[in-house]
Amino acid sequence: MFRRRTALSVSATAALLAAAPLLAACGNDAHPGAAAIVDGKRITVSQLQAKVKDVRAAQAKSPQGGQLIMSTGRLSLATLNGMIFDEVLARGARDAGVTVSRGDIQKWRGRAEKQAGSAERLKAMWLQQGVAPDEIDAMVRNQLLLDGVAEHLHADRRAPQGQQKLARALAKTSRSMGIDVNPRFGKWDDQQVILGETKDPWITREPAKQQA
Repeated sequence: MFRRRTALSVSATAALLAAAPLLAACGNDAHPGAAAIVDGKRITVSQLQAKVKDVRAAQAKSPQGGQLIMSTGRLSLATLNGMIFDEVLARGARDAGVTVSRGDIQKWRGRAEKQAGSAERLKAMWLQQGVAPDEIDAMVRNQLLLDGVAEHLHADRRAPQGQQKLARALAKTSRSMGIDVNPRFGKWDDQQVILGETKDPWITREPAKQQA
């Protein structure tokens, strides 16, 4: 069983065109073309758009495509939420001295594939959560970074107190990065470390029960 930061979906080609209109390549007055500014780094609308299209293209090939895309109408917001969080997590991991090797990713993914039943089944499960096949390694890397940061903090992620300790640390990192989101996408909440228009907190972004 898997969980992730947002409930995303899939589609057939016709449903894809109807339910996933392209984002206009415009930003706010302060940052033209930017969906968000994170620690002085631009996340452009075109970058966001490309990730959304990548997911939708993969989802369009699924037999359940139409049904899945109908259940994930806010993919662009969920994707931007993830892109911003990835930057916060990367900074938090650097500050904690946490690194993840290619071998670490392969081992974790191998266990996940075995638990899922096959590599293709794992891809299908992630795709239901809005993760394109070529993004799975990045998601695994983030899971391992979260685990590493939690270990650095002596925070047990299985316990509410540990989750809160980790959340406070990431919130502090988030505040230090001066995150500025284009108003059309909502407002970033440093306290919750989440884009305000999305509903699922970052703490649920990882696949469940994938322990070493």
